[in-house]
Amino acid sequence: MTLLHTSRVYAGRIVNLDIDTVRFPNGTVGELEMLRHPGASAVVPFLDDPRDDDPRLVLIRQFRHATGDYLWEIPAGRCDAGEAPEATATRELREETGYSCGALRQLTWIWTTPGFTDEVIHLFLATDLTPGATAQEPDEVLDLHVLRWSAVRTMIRDGVIVDAKTLIALLYVEVEVRGSFP
Repeated sequence: MTLLHTSRVYAGRIVNLDIDTVRFPNGTVGELEMLRHPGASAVVPFLDDPRDDDPRLVLIRQFRHATGDYLWEIPAGRCDAGEAPEATATRELREETGYSCGALRQLTWIWTTPGFTDEVIHLFLATDLTPGATAQEPDEVLDLHVLRWSAVRTMIRDGVIVDAKTLIALLYVEVEVRGSFP
């Protein structure tokens, strides 16, 4: 695909909206609305070794305006300009939960919704947690929950956890770190 022209329609605090004129691989030309996002990191914080039988982890329950409700999520946030995904992950973990991590492992990265945005989220696993104070943003309405892995699996199975980045990260941990499949 070839970008022929781009026009910025809106510049916001979190995203920008562009109209891209592109030549598709089949030779046709069209316009696409693209939300430009600086990228983000999300982290699965374990209080115990994630390979234990039923380890504890920290999830947040956060109000999301787009859903009009609270969602169960892992800590996450957008990358600041020039910030490495690992730095974003540790910063967001500390800001949202108060925990610092002694070990951080990248799990994978994902395109969130490539039909209309270039947002990439880097997914991490955090262990060796040390508690501390939170530093939440004014628009972060959330509470922390320490849960057992068995409870989280049930929440996934029952459709209680429906946030995409959270589901992908948790299932990645289940398959690649814990070595099983729900």
